[in-house]
Amino acid sequence: MILEIVILAMIAAFLGLRLYSVLGRRAEHEEEPVPTRFEPDAAAPPQARTAPRVSTPARVNELEGVVPAVERGVRAIAAADKRFDIIAFLEGAKGAYGMILEAFWSGDRETLRELCDDDVYAGFDSAISSREAAGETLHNRLVRIEDAKIDAAELDGRIARIAVRFVADIAAVTRDKDDTVVAGSLDDAIEARDLWTFSRDVRSGDPAWRLDETDEG
Repeated sequence: MILEIVILAMIAAFLGLRLYSVLGRRAEHEEEPVPTRFEPDAAAPPQARTAPRVSTPARVNELEGVVPAVERGVRAIAAADKRFDIIAFLEGAKGAYGMILEAFWSGDRETLRELCDDDVYAGFDSAISSREAAGETLHNRLVRIEDAKIDAAELDGRIARIAVRFVADIAAVTRDKDDTVVAGSLDDAIEARDLWTFSRDVRSGDPAWRLDETDEG
């Protein structure tokens, strides 16, 4: 009888250790923080503030159901950049979308310079200058991002490009130099559809993804 109790106790201990090894590792993995912005560290230099720092492998399995060309592009990027994580990228893209819109609306050229490449920045800068010359100001607000999906992905040599299609609700108001509303309303949000392409040199030590192209989606 005593021998049977000892054997049962040993079996229970063994099963307990096996259960802990599985659940413990799963819990450790699930508790890893997923970056929600392209800005990993507020103390980092400006050139490094727009890319998620990810040590986990790319979760390309999240691409089930997408068109084959997109999946091939994402897998090629993941193979070339071991830090790439599709979930973290999408969260960072949504954060960058809001930051860039806010910077454009407020005329924050410094932030736009950090987050955009030269061509996109030049377009934003020109629009801000025209607005300033007319004495107009924007009082816009991003209400919510309804959806953000990868529309295209490619690795061109060492340059990775990912196009994200955003669907968002935006409340927009334009005021003139006398602070009179000349367009829009903050009470009625409008649906915005944008197709933004982000790019990064996968061999560069700079982890930043920058806005490479904008288009209406």
